[in-house]
Amino acid sequence: MSAMEGKIHLTVVTPDRKLIDEDVDEIVLPGSEGYLGVLPGHAPLLTALKVGEVTYKVGGRTLVCFVAWGFAEVLPHRVSVLADVGERAEDVNLDRARAARERAEKRLKGGAAETDFERAKISLEKALIRMQVAARK
Repeated sequence: MSAMEGKIHLTVVTPDRKLIDEDVDEIVLPGSEGYLGVLPGHAPLLTALKVGEVTYKVGGRTLVCFVAWGFAEVLPHRVSVLADVGERAEDVNLDRARAARERAEKRLKGGAAETDFERAKISLEKALIRMQVAARK
């Protein structure tokens, strides 16, 4: 599928499903070295993804989805995101995200010797970003 003039085609997929497949005006991705803005005609690149938001604009609307890890391929008229985990804002279960945040905070505060602090920090970050994405739907 080719992008319309002045647009860039965005596809976001996870192992479970396709989250986004549409022509958009601009995209912001959570690259491993920080957030990356992409407009039509962008130079080709490949980046690893971190936990964060994919923000994209269609007309005057700004839309967002949650992603965690994976890769993004940027081409002049197409961006393909292959995320390990992802959810569109309208699919985020806010109660589940809040419960995950509480569990992660409890593990981090508990200080038990067996606590994997790095995993707890990642769980907390994922929960917080999911909540942020859900609030923007």
